[in-house]
Amino acid sequence: MLLEVKDLDISYGDKLTVTGASLELDKGEIMSIVGESGSGKTTVIRAIMGCLPGAGRVSRGSITFDGKDVLQNTPEEWRKMYGSEMSMIFQDSGNMINPIRRIGQQFIDYVQAHQPDKSKDQAYKMCCDMLTNVRLPNPENIMNSYPFELSGGMRQRVGIAMAMIFSPKILLADEPTSALDVTTQAQIIRQIVDIRDEYGVAVIMVTHNLGVASYVSNKLMVMKGGHVVEYGKREDVIANPQDEYTKQLLKAVPVIGGTTYYEQ
Repeated sequence: MLLEVKDLDISYGDKLTVTGASLELDKGEIMSIVGESGSGKTTVIRAIMGCLPGAGRVSRGSITFDGKDVLQNTPEEWRKMYGSEMSMIFQDSGNMINPIRRIGQQFIDYVQAHQPDKSKDQAYKMCCDMLTNVRLPNPENIMNSYPFELSGGMRQRVGIAMAMIFSPKILLADEPTSALDVTTQAQIIRQIVDIRDEYGVAVIMVTHNLGVASYVSNKLMVMKGGHVVEYGKREDVIANPQDEYTKQLLKAVPVIGGTTYYEQ
């Protein structure tokens, strides 16, 4: 098992925000965490990544990644894991990129920070190759561009390229399509699936959209109010939902031509 989370409680100060979250994920699996805003979805993946903001902390439970209890990691151990073993795609990758530096400057710095033995030319080639792998045309032009010169979809692909440059074992995607138009959303979701197929990476995706989640995922977790109300294989959750909240989410999936999206 690549990732095992058991009975996870997460607190901010004295306030308990997530209680009893458990999940398992193996290599090459995609799991989606679905729920309304404030349900604890992002908090769970931030805890897995070791980057809870402010006073956030894991107050109970365990997170075992690739056989190691990551809750015991030192800051230096976390730094070494970031990018190389686990990576994150943010809701709008433009927000994680310095707006006043060219993409190439930042991407090369990122590569050399993790692999200081790489020369600037070697890092540049690695970056261009990865941009090509995520279907961005003219990677040299992308490297020479500022973030504001790229569309939202192109910035997301740059974020995916940076997340995947070191072939991590797990990719955490925090609502990677919510800031995009519908057509671009479909392209980014397809890109994440392609990345999984090509690299065998495990993926946890946070989303509001149960239709999209069920279309691409092997497993589904439904959260509400900081609790996991449903968890299991995609087909089990879709065919036989146990919680009323899950049933309501399924009813909200659009029907086109008599077919719901997740049935395709």
